[in-house]
Amino acid sequence: MRKLFYFLVVSFTFIGCNSNAESDNIEQNKVQAIQEPTNIPFQVLNIFPHDTASYTQGLIWHEGKLWEGTGWETKSKLMLTDLKTGKAIKSVKLPDNEFGEGITILNNKIYQLTWQEHKVYVYDLKTLKKEKVFDWPYEGWGITTDGSALIVSTGGSNIYWVDPNNFKITKTLGVSDNNGYTDSINELEWVNGFIYANKYLTDYILKIDPASGQVVGKLNLTGLLQQSNQPIVANTDVLNGIAYNPTTGTIFITGKRWPALYELKLN
Repeated sequence: MRKLFYFLVVSFTFIGCNSNAESDNIEQNKVQAIQEPTNIPFQVLNIFPHDTASYTQGLIWHEGKLWEGTGWETKSKLMLTDLKTGKAIKSVKLPDNEFGEGITILNNKIYQLTWQEHKVYVYDLKTLKKEKVFDWPYEGWGITTDGSALIVSTGGSNIYWVDPNNFKITKTLGVSDNNGYTDSINELEWVNGFIYANKYLTDYILKIDPASGQVVGKLNLTGLLQQSNQPIVANTDVLNGIAYNPTTGTIFITGKRWPALYELKLN
């Protein structure tokens, strides 16, 4: 029927062409949405010591200071860490039966997740005094902020936007790449309008578009410890921990019980 209109009315031809063009654009967008994530090149600028007793779950660079959240029963802490030595300057210990997870800072408050205890601790940034404890219905894995909301991962493919005042979910986003939904989303960091996430049990950091949930880039850190001649002991665990320094535009990364913390420039 559309072909008949093409022959009869020139103006319809013009409209039809525009319609086809719009359809082509839609199809093109669909193709672009499922493209394989691009590889993100990087350069190692500095290597700092990291405490091998720290089972790193969260990492934050805030106003020139490095904060770290660690896990493991009887050993979970929130710490202000000396970048040059890797040792804690001050710390708060969680109860022995609780497993600490990701941390973030918003409005002079530090938020720390727990893994399976369904608790979220809120500390005053200056004093480290515990001010609140929120309930969370899921496991706690990673947490970051876009400057207004908190953003939480739970080890699956969903990421949750959360109101910092009551820890209620305001938005849910599924993360996917060209192979479908991407699970094991762990430690999170907000970097220049994108979410960077450790994919648990891998050496990859994913760059996620917060509008679509698409993984648009991938940072491959396979063999980083070996390539930088760092000692690997029996309890060295997986890559985990991302902290963005907005002043230098670099990121710090480490792993669970790693002997080193790296400052990277993403190219």
